[in-house]
Amino acid sequence: MAVDVVVVGSVNLDQVIEVESLPVPGETVQGGPIIRLGGGKGANQAVAAARLGCSVAFVGAVGTDTDSAQLRAELLAEGVDLTRLAAVDGPPGHAVVLVDRQAENVVVVSPGANARLDAAAVEDAGELLDGASVVVAQLEIPLPAVLAAARLAGGATFVLNPAPAPAGLPDELWPLVDVLVPNRTELARLCGVPDSALRAPGEVARLAAGLPCERVVVTLGAEGALVRDGARTELIAAPTVRAVDTTGAGDTFCGALAVALAEGRGLADAARFAVRAAALSVERTGARTAMPTRARLAG
Repeated sequence: MAVDVVVVGSVNLDQVIEVESLPVPGETVQGGPIIRLGGGKGANQAVAAARLGCSVAFVGAVGTDTDSAQLRAELLAEGVDLTRLAAVDGPPGHAVVLVDRQAENVVVVSPGANARLDAAAVEDAGELLDGASVVVAQLEIPLPAVLAAARLAGGATFVLNPAPAPAGLPDELWPLVDVLVPNRTELARLCGVPDSALRAPGEVARLAAGLPCERVVVTLGAEGALVRDGARTELIAAPTVRAVDTTGAGDTFCGALAVALAEGRGLADAARFAVRAAALSVERTGARTAMPTRARLAG
């Protein structure tokens, strides 16, 4: 059965610790209790899309331990099709997330089972990808799996969230990307410039225009998003909200963007929809906790 969105990506167990301020190199800081939550960029984006009313299938890998069973159960409870979620020996991916009083975060990821997702596993899901409206991938899984997803997307719109950001993408991948969705830091790394060079939207637009991809959406946090669609560039402002935790806001954005694209919206309109969803998602702690439903987004 065809689905609206197929996400090819990672599943992690997030361990979130709230701190007064993020540590600098060599510093030890006191933190609050450890909060264990389902995470992973791929799984988060799948949940975001499912909550907004799309049919969603997931291609990825978890382990065989009790943590993996819990992660699987959480995704099933969200209505995500896990027919192609493999179970491999060992633990799932893990992430340690530090969140400070300003709702900024740093994340360290140990890939676990995600590292075992290979091109063959994605190719086995080829019929599923080919029948989707949108296929979404990130870079918390091996690059051969991402390339296989891009090749097999068929008539679907292939959306790539280049995170964690590499210094560059393979030449063979660029022509397969229909929409690239980096944040400001990821764009800077892809273009080989320091983050400080991208403070102004004009600089973001200039670098986005130089990428070998006609359609780019750069997420800018509280500033919203910058959309490049061919020769047209538009800055989309974000609504003002009280931010508690920005963890997962980018994943909410990607999932919401996929939903809007699957519904046939143009790129700028899809980004407006995604900006609103991401803004709502920062109002509570945890990557998935505050991901909005369609009803909440409409309210």
